[in-house]
Amino acid sequence: MSIQGKVLFIDDEKHIRQANQQTLELAGLDVYCEDSAEKGLEYISREWPGIIVCDIRLPNMDGLQFLLESQKIDVDLPVILITGHGDITIAVKAMRDGAYDFIEKPYSSERLVKTVLRGLEKRTLTLENRNLRRELELHSAPGPRIIGRTPSMEKLRSTIAQVADTGADVLIVGETGTGKELVARSLHENSQRRTKNFVAINCGAVSESIMESELFGHEAGAFTDAKTARVGKFEHANGGTLLLDEIESMSMRVQINLLRVLQERSLERLGSNNLIPVDLRVVAASKVDLLEACDKGTFREDLYYRLNVLSLEIPPLRERRDDIPLLFHHFLLVAGHRYQQEVPTPSDNQMNALLSYSWPGNVRELRNFTERYVLLGRQFDWSLEKMLSKDDKEQNHSLAQQVECFERSLIEQALVSSSGSIKDVMDDLIIPRKTLSDKMRKYELKKADYK
Repeated sequence: MSIQGKVLFIDDEKHIRQANQQTLELAGLDVYCEDSAEKGLEYISREWPGIIVCDIRLPNMDGLQFLLESQKIDVDLPVILITGHGDITIAVKAMRDGAYDFIEKPYSSERLVKTVLRGLEKRTLTLENRNLRRELELHSAPGPRIIGRTPSMEKLRSTIAQVADTGADVLIVGETGTGKELVARSLHENSQRRTKNFVAINCGAVSESIMESELFGHEAGAFTDAKTARVGKFEHANGGTLLLDEIESMSMRVQINLLRVLQERSLERLGSNNLIPVDLRVVAASKVDLLEACDKGTFREDLYYRLNVLSLEIPPLRERRDDIPLLFHHFLLVAGHRYQQEVPTPSDNQMNALLSYSWPGNVRELRNFTERYVLLGRQFDWSLEKMLSKDDKEQNHSLAQQVECFERSLIEQALVSSSGSIKDVMDDLIIPRKTLSDKMRKYELKKADYK
């Protein structure tokens, strides 16, 4: 039998550790052993996928003290205490204080394994519920929405939900127009920093001569035109999030100064010798492979590894074509509301062109295209067919695939708008309940995902 999860066994007697480790490993478990509670605390975090088996009687920190310290880190972490006959009263009290269970000496191998397996099941459920709660909060929170149901976008949203509140610096890689700033804003809006500033600077749009002043600020008189002091982007984002977009465009000289600020979390304004501490998350975004830039000598390798604590890759639109109808329909509704225009319905041939076109400008190009379509209506020149390359045309979807993609996106958008209300979706799409249920089953859409 094999089960996911880890078991930490703590006992100060070596032969007991060895015997119990062998018992648990024969049951297919991943086991670690330590001889003190202090060492055991080093394993624990809120995300640690394991449980603790700990003897009550230990030198220095005993099992009861260990229980209290572990609860400060994660109150839901299962701690199983091993007790002698005279410790039963103490063990019962520990249960009231939050211990998962206790095992009285002498105990059988079966008793130990069964108790540990129950604890691991509880731990697995706890961590799954936390991840689910984070994902639900991500979907329901105000702010930017990352739209898409392809596996790559599901994974991206899940990763954002997991790391948003950690505060760790993030590197976002994606082609122009894929939505790098949207992802950065999503990280910010779903973190505790959301009440502070989100500050974005396009490194490719600022000349090298003023980049340091833009980032770090300056004092009055620091250079010829510096008549007054100025707060830089780092200071303005203090407590919040700073997005450095197109960071590959930053000069090597500025990269050196940036590395120092990232390492020390403090800066000096130009013309000043005073260190100003800053507390912020830095999100760097690039449309190129920064490792290749390092090999070419245009980007510092030490800065790359300092920025690349967490990496998020956004796939280009051509690699997630199944998301195109959903995105297109979303942009149609947004543009129709924004410009107070009636939303036109595209033809089958037009939808085929949407699905076949390679979208070199990615989501940004699709959004701008949709807005023009809404604004111009029948006068709009649907010229995608002229823009299709030979490779694009070879990837044309069949009529049935086009209809299914668009139909799925319409139902999904209606579910989003109605927060999963089947009655509202029926009214919105003028569709019988059974037909709607059949189509939702066909497209694997569940109303619970949209509440």
